[in-house]
Amino acid sequence: MKRGFDTKKYLKHQTKEIKQRLAKFDNKLYLEFGGKLLYDGHAQRILPGYEPDAKVQLLKNLKNLEIIYCISAKDIQKGRIRHDFGLTYDLQAIKEISEIRAKGLKVSAIVITRYENENLAMRFKRKLENAGNKVYIYKNIPGYPKNIKKLLKGFNKRPYIKTKQPLIIVTGTGGGSGKMAVCLTQLYHEQKRNINAGYAKFETFPIWNLSLNHEVNIAYESATADLKDVNIIDPYHLKKYKKKAVNYNRDIENFYILKRIMRSITKSENFVNKYNSPTDMGVNMAKHGIVNDKVVRKKSKQEIVRRYFRYKQEFVLGIETQETIDQIKLIMKKAKVNEKIYPLIKKARQAKIQTEKNKEGNEGVYCGAAIELPNEKIIKAHNSHLLHAESAMILKSLKQISGIPKKRKLLPKYLIKQMIDYKKKFGSLTASLNAEETLILLAIGARTNSYMKRAIDNLNKLENLNLHLTHIPKHGDEAGLNKLKLNVTTDSELGLQPYMLV
Repeated sequence: MKRGFDTKKYLKHQTKEIKQRLAKFDNKLYLEFGGKLLYDGHAQRILPGYEPDAKVQLLKNLKNLEIIYCISAKDIQKGRIRHDFGLTYDLQAIKEISEIRAKGLKVSAIVITRYENENLAMRFKRKLENAGNKVYIYKNIPGYPKNIKKLLKGFNKRPYIKTKQPLIIVTGTGGGSGKMAVCLTQLYHEQKRNINAGYAKFETFPIWNLSLNHEVNIAYESATADLKDVNIIDPYHLKKYKKKAVNYNRDIENFYILKRIMRSITKSENFVNKYNSPTDMGVNMAKHGIVNDKVVRKKSKQEIVRRYFRYKQEFVLGIETQETIDQIKLIMKKAKVNEKIYPLIKKARQAKIQTEKNKEGNEGVYCGAAIELPNEKIIKAHNSHLLHAESAMILKSLKQISGIPKKRKLLPKYLIKQMIDYKKKFGSLTASLNAEETLILLAIGARTNSYMKRAIDNLNKLENLNLHLTHIPKHGDEAGLNKLKLNVTTDSELGLQPYMLV
């Protein structure tokens, strides 16, 4: 795949910028981390060459840091789901914290934010504490963030989190996890202890020094269409420096309030005056990593269309609203894109039509799938009485990536039939193999079959590839595709057959 981004070049500039920001304060900086710390699929899709562990590499370069992890009590209570892994936020938090520690980074505290007597949040707290974690509860502050008087009282009641390192990374399960409120609370307590700690915000998108309508920045709007985020020129930055800088509406709307809060919690006017605009608060050197603007623009356009199909699926499932669909359509219009620029859609539909013509589907259900490989070759597949379309696509892709001869069957027919017989015996509504079952069979066969072993060894090469389906995948398929970290879009056809619903 053509490279558009140089991760090493980016990390060099980003590391230097954060160190310089830390030096501006009393060697204590709270850095709010926007986006996903461990796996930023959005960045990897629109910036080909962006390494999935770029942020972990960055933190290892910086050293002398510790992490505060935030999760909202509201998200725990309502069972909010992270769709990239299909996990509820509480389970996602446990998974991420474990993985962060496995990378050699220290998570010193976990904060359950926005707490208002949610019983599931308290149960989650006990679970974390029983596993040896330090857990803090931050109660919701009435009037946050506009009522300064109530705000200061609320900060004072919240517990102070003792930290030893100069750089504190504040991250969380997703948007609305209360990261900024945790940073502000800590700044309040540090000032009470005569420590002039600082605050900064690290987000990869929008990229402030690209143009407002650069496809990378429009792709950010598409990723947050459900939040109604809109990129605009930072008016504070323009007034102070006479330079255009791109930021988004929520940061700009909150800047005046944030300055008031900082002025209220700090004794030093010098601290407040370090930031003249929301852009000043950010630490974002992503532009330095772009080495091929044409490639980046192309992938960003495809991402905008990909997001449209993602929202469309969530709308059909009752997760998203018509307002979000209308918003993403406006974004597509602004970017001058439509589904024709996303080649997988046409190929998946062709596979489905061919299957229907040949009557090769299962129980009258016809499905198509298409995936783009790292060399930009597109593989298409369809369902059959033996395999779901997702399963057939996985096997065909692995054969191509692993250099296995076309004539060679990666999964022997007798093995598939044995699994089908087993499923029927236990009353399965559909006997053909889903993606998860296919992966299990491959793993079992890899012990004795060299081709299967080669395929299993190359599973990681499917990571972050784009896949389009003509249908919404069933649970077993969705689980398998999530494990492979594939970027899935669909035509959002639910169908009426049991195959589609189980």
